[in-house]
Amino acid sequence: MPSIFSYQSAEVDWCESNFVRSAVIAEYYNTDGTSLFSFLLLTPLNFLVLEGAACGRMELCHSKVSLLLAGLFSMYFHMTLSYVGQLLDELSILWTLAVAYSFWYPQCYFPKFIKTRKHFFWLTGITTVISTLMSFVKPTLNAYALNCIAFHLLYLTWRELKKCNDKRVHRMAAVMVMWWALAITSWISDRWLCWLWQAINFPYFHSFWHVLIAMSLLYCCPLVIYFNVTYEMPSFKPKLEYWPSDSWPVVVPYVTLEEPHKQC
Repeated sequence: MPSIFSYQSAEVDWCESNFVRSAVIAEYYNTDGTSLFSFLLLTPLNFLVLEGAACGRMELCHSKVSLLLAGLFSMYFHMTLSYVGQLLDELSILWTLAVAYSFWYPQCYFPKFIKTRKHFFWLTGITTVISTLMSFVKPTLNAYALNCIAFHLLYLTWRELKKCNDKRVHRMAAVMVMWWALAITSWISDRWLCWLWQAINFPYFHSFWHVLIAMSLLYCCPLVIYFNVTYEMPSFKPKLEYWPSDSWPVVVPYVTLEEPHKQC
């Protein structure tokens, strides 16, 4: 029986052919070409977006660490295709989502039996621990379950947009959904149409997923911050901005806070 740390001991293998470009990297493009770009370039940009709006609050630090770990574990998994790598990749995403829900989930959507943010922390923590244990039962289903969480996030976004008349917010949400739709299409294509992509020698759609979901997060993070400031810091007026300019086709969105001015 192979070790759980052994190369190709995972229950999942993606469409890209293994060890074609490197003797030590199983899936070269899923590891180097896209994970490096997605999480070592775009994630720091998300940090800048969060720093500008959250004033260095503790939840920002947790978000930074969880996103970086998710990127690093993803690289390790695609490099080795090991069972441990698969679980680290999937569980890091699960715990990243848990951190996001714990700190950023609006209190107006709490279940009726939850009265405070502290109680919600406990609920999220217990749910995450149970989900973590269940992930060992059938690891091949983990990725599908994690992707389904996106539908709840989209539903929450839709609920918030109904309350908001700011065209910039609606524009950012539309761009975020566009990148997510392209990302999930790439993920499903790689999973279900691998025979087709291998037939035409283009099995790289999972690597596209890495880049596209990172682009979606680039717009998702300031959107979450915008709504969070609206609920948690009502004395401030959040405003979405784009760097370097609104007119550029590719921009980095961020949040500014208008009066009153406070020192962080």
